[in-house]
Amino acid sequence: MSVIGVINSDQGIAKTIESELAEINLSGDVMPSHADTHEILEYLNFDMPEVIIMNLSDANINTDYILKQIISDTWLHNFGIVGIFNKKTHDEKKLMQKLKKINLLNLFEYAKINSNLSKSINIILANRQIIFQREISDKLVEKISGSFEIDNDIMAVPSYTNLIAIALANQGYVDEEMKINTNISLSELIINGIEHGNCKITYREKAEYINNGGSIYELIAEKCKNSEIAKKRVVLEYEIFSDHSVFKIRDEGDGFDVKRYQEWIQKKNPYSLLGRGILMARGFSKRLSYNNKGNEATLLIEHKNVPVSSPAGFSDQQALHFKKSEIIFREGEESNFIYYILSGRYGVYHKNKKIGYITPSDIFMGEMSFLLNNQRSATVQAEKEGKLLKISKKQFISVIKKYPHYGIFLSRLIARKLARTNIATAHMMLRMSDYNKGI
Repeated sequence: MSVIGVINSDQGIAKTIESELAEINLSGDVMPSHADTHEILEYLNFDMPEVIIMNLSDANINTDYILKQIISDTWLHNFGIVGIFNKKTHDEKKLMQKLKKINLLNLFEYAKINSNLSKSINIILANRQIIFQREISDKLVEKISGSFEIDNDIMAVPSYTNLIAIALANQGYVDEEMKINTNISLSELIINGIEHGNCKITYREKAEYINNGGSIYELIAEKCKNSEIAKKRVVLEYEIFSDHSVFKIRDEGDGFDVKRYQEWIQKKNPYSLLGRGILMARGFSKRLSYNNKGNEATLLIEHKNVPVSSPAGFSDQQALHFKKSEIIFREGEESNFIYYILSGRYGVYHKNKKIGYITPSDIFMGEMSFLLNNQRSATVQAEKEGKLLKISKKQFISVIKKYPHYGIFLSRLIARKLARTNIATAHMMLRMSDYNKGI
């Protein structure tokens, strides 16, 4: 099972990718480049890499067909994609629109592979656990929290914001449009922190530099020749609850006059480009506020209850609707069915004590007792309205025969859960050992 796969047939691009990945010691984990469509799909279905580097401008690969297959079964193809393209043949905005339904982690043109690929992959792999949030969260934790330290490189920003947006979408908290808007809002606030906070670039200075043929990337690089500026960071903190998320974006600049800014916003021409990013973030969120100094923004977004799509193999199954407080199954019952989670949030109880919860990011419910012919080890109750696919063993086996890679995917899910349980047990044993030493 590879960490990274490459979908590409261009030998020049392949050498560049190989060189970039070698810099971060990932060459041994990379699946060789693919060109044949059938081989590519077999690799995606059976090898299940975590990250795909995809040459979207490769004339020898039917990328449209491959993307269509990925979108048709997103629950299985839940890897992240780093897209590269030739700006002479493809428009970035059109590509972004085409890729909005997949886990796009970053997108950049050929000319920026050398300067961005290794950094982007490093960021993604170092923080990829956020995409599979339930694998790092304790069963009793009601929120997921963490933080990123971002250096003064706006090309790296999408690698962080896409991780957040994808995590929220996979959890069933945001729909497709809201995923894009969350990404835009966070990106704008982080870039503001880099440009105007850390690098102290004024709007006028930026406009003049660009009008003279420069780019904002070059201007930031120029500013970062000053070692004091170069070492500054923007910190993105996140807290993800079941019904809302809170993000704090803090730079190391001098801040600004918040009161004066708020007065300016009221008078601002809505068609002006000046300050448009902050206005977009404000419009897409429930609340956007600043600290008194003006160097920390707090963004709050409300979640939706977004159903995930049914897997292709189970698309003909009828969804069951469950109301709040309704019991899905009880501890000790026969486990004749497995449940695929389309939407909702479900409390897990053992001997009448709550031991955790289940959401769409867990994908299946009750798979262990279902496969082992055991009785249910816990009671599961809907905490809010939700939808599930109820799948019998006969139905499940017939689907596995038709889609054999589903069996591999289920095995991988179970292996992850067992690994998570082993880690939790090891931590508990260490805590007990430390406690006994104290006695």
